Amino acid sequence: MGEVTGFKDKSRQAPPRRPVAERVGDYSEFYLQWTESEARAQGSRCMDCGLPFCHKGCPLGNMIPDWNDYVYRGQWQNALAMLHATNNFPEFTGRICPAPCEASCTLAINQDPVTIEYIEKAIADRGWQAGWIVPEPPETRTGKQVAVIGSGPAGMAAAQQLNRAGHWVTVFERANYLGGLLRMGIPDFKLEKEVVQRRVDQLAAEGVTFRTGVYVGRDIPVDQLRGEYDAIVLAIGSTIPRDLDVPGRDLDGVHFAMDYLTQQNRLNAGETVPDAERISATGKPVIILGGGDTGADCLGTAHRQGAASVLQYEILPQPPETRPQGNPWPQWPLVLRSSSAHEEGGVRDYSILTKRLSGSNGRLETLHGVRLEWATDANGRQQMHEVPGSEFAVPAGLVLLAMGFLHPERTGLVEALGVELDPRGNVRTNATKMTNVPGIFAAGDSSRGQSLVVWALAEGREAARGVDLYLMGETSLPRSLSNA
Repeated sequence: MGEVTGFKDKSRQAPPRRPVAERVGDYSEFYLQWTESEARAQGSRCMDCGLPFCHKGCPLGNMIPDWNDYVYRGQWQNALAMLHATNNFPEFTGRICPAPCEASCTLAINQDPVTIEYIEKAIADRGWQAGWIVPEPPETRTGKQVAVIGSGPAGMAAAQQLNRAGHWVTVFERANYLGGLLRMGIPDFKLEKEVVQRRVDQLAAEGVTFRTGVYVGRDIPVDQLRGEYDAIVLAIGSTIPRDLDVPGRDLDGVHFAMDYLTQQNRLNAGETVPDAERISATGKPVIILGGGDTGADCLGTAHRQGAASVLQYEILPQPPETRPQGNPWPQWPLVLRSSSAHEEGGVRDYSILTKRLSGSNGRLETLHGVRLEWATDANGRQQMHEVPGSEFAVPAGLVLLAMGFLHPERTGLVEALGVELDPRGNVRTNATKMTNVPGIFAAGDSSRGQSLVVWALAEGREAARGVDLYLMGETSLPRSLSNA
């Protein structure tokens, strides 16, 4: 590495963020950029650790020490080439990935890890600003036709890899926008949609065909699809949300988080939503059920809509500030995490169970809950118990269910294709990402279950490799580390 003592001489410094009072007034990204010297200083902290555990922490197998060193030396174009060798869309992961690579950084044993995610974002943003990222159409075509169902990160990664292998690729998207949850589920203040659209434009210029507003299995019969394409990749996500089975769930004012987030993104895109259909936090006491990333996205959106107050409840206990015993490095640290939205306000509370919702005239007014205590049973499993006398009621004008997703939608396409499901209801695949039906592959959340954007990209790349091998009998597409 270039600066041998960089990790000792320089501290971790994340890019600056826009002031809270400013950013809650709009939906623009909250990130600001490093200066050249700041970025290079952060790259210098990547130590010559001999065995870079960050490689194993990253499902894509990103060659992190190499492009960190290029950044330190100011060789940005080389850094971009090294980054693109394993990651099709580093500006996505550089913004919304929780960075398992940083949790595995050798520095994280007893110091703050290298700012891997932010360096990744800086490299990709520099590449776009400098005009280094351009369409790369294949030199020859195989004549094979591949359908990719779903335009989220897994579908886009699979489509680009397959297209660059020379196959003709058509991406079908049932929504009117391309990008899947990147486009419709992630708030603009975390990922502005131009960041997604420029990659869509790149893929289109490389020869990928996009068909929006097409619900495969309904608008196009499955038999027709199988007759027209040599292989099919299911990248349909895990879209069935976990519901809240309590009295009062049907009251007006109780909504799934993704319906709420998607609607705001549609409004940001210039659509008009009738007042009767609006899900708004303006002037209301808001309660978010779920302490994960989706809940934090709802929190930031509620701030921008002018909520009167926001409570975020999690059924599990509050995580510790530091690693607990039994959770050593380089495992993913089970610690308390805060997002940019938590800097902006709201109150988090833990070990809360919602018992019922109540209101009048069909309209939500109150959430009734109880506090929990957790204890380990004889089998080592955590069991929850209601704390006697801890029942409470709080005003609620809007309750958002951000409790995760169960499995992909099964009616229609999945059932018609006849693919097997695993015990959790996800599409079962083999080592090449092919299902039990020859020529039908699956990738991302539809086969893995609800997961991270970096896993979606890795799975999309791996599915593309499997398709190429199936169609051609051999492949030069690389394997992702997660499946090697």
